[in-house]
Amino acid sequence: MAVEITEAFVRIAGTSSVAQAFVGGVVIALLNLLGASLVLVWRNPSERALNGMLGFAAGVMLAAAFTSLIIPGIEEYSGGNPIPTLIGVGVGALFLDRADALIPHAHFLLTGSRRADAANPGETLPVSDERLTGVVLFVLAITLHNMPEGLAVGVGFGAAAGDPAQLGSALSLMLAIGIQNIPEGLAVSVAAINAGLDRRIYAAFAGIRAGVVEIPLAVLGAVAVAAVAPLLPYAMGFAAGAMLFVISDEIIPETHRSGHERVATLGLMVGVITMLYLDISLAA
Repeated sequence: MAVEITEAFVRIAGTSSVAQAFVGGVVIALLNLLGASLVLVWRNPSERALNGMLGFAAGVMLAAAFTSLIIPGIEEYSGGNPIPTLIGVGVGALFLDRADALIPHAHFLLTGSRRADAANPGETLPVSDERLTGVVLFVLAITLHNMPEGLAVGVGFGAAAGDPAQLGSALSLMLAIGIQNIPEGLAVSVAAINAGLDRRIYAAFAGIRAGVVEIPLAVLGAVAVAAVAPLLPYAMGFAAGAMLFVISDEIIPETHRSGHERVATLGLMVGVITMLYLDISLAA
C-alpha cells in the first residue's frame, strides 16, 4: 500500500523535490480549507469536541516533529551529530518566541482572553484604526502559526530529493500536517465566527490565506535545502522547534483552559498514535 501511494504521488508531482513540495503545500492548504469550511455544516461544535480535536492536532505535530524532523536530522543528515539539528530546534523556538512578543496568538485576539506575557497591539503595530488593528493582528497571528507547518513539509521533500526511500517519510509528514490542519482550521473558524465574522466569508478567506502562506513556504523549504545541502539538519531542527513551541505555548494551554483537559489529553495520545502509524506504514 505504501509503495502504491508513493508511486501515485510521483506520477502527480514528478520527481523534482520543489514540485513535490509545491504539491505538498497545496494538499495541506486544501485540508486547512476543509477544516475551516466545516463550520458551514457543523455550525456549533462544542468546546469539548474542539479541545479533543486540537489535542489530536497537537499529538500529530508532536510525533511528527521527532519522527520526521529531529531524529532524521540527527541520524541521517548529520552523521549522528546532534548539534546542527538541536541548534535549529533552539533557533526555531526562539523565532516563534520573539514573534509572539510582537504578535499575540490568534485565539487570544478572538476570545479576548489575554496572558500577562501577550503582546500589546497598541505598542507593537502602528495602526490607528482599532478595527483594522484587530484584522491585521489576526491575519499575522494565523500566518505565523502556519509558517512552521509549510516549512516543515518543504524541508521534508527537500530531504527526500533523489532518495525514493525517504519520500515515504516526507509523505507521512505532509499527511500528518494536513490532517492536523483540519481540526485546527475548524477551531480558528469557530473562534472567528464567535467574534462576529461571517462564516462563509471567513471559510473562504481561511483557505486563501493558508494557500498564500503554506504553499510558498513549502517551496522555499525545498529550494533552500536543495541549494545549500549542509543547511538541511538546521532547517529540519528549525521547523521542529517552531512546531514544538506552538504545541506547548499555544495549543495545549488553549485546550486546558475550559475544564476539558482529559479529552484534550486523550486526543493528543490518539494524534501521536496516528502519526506513528503513518510514519511507519508509509516509510515501509
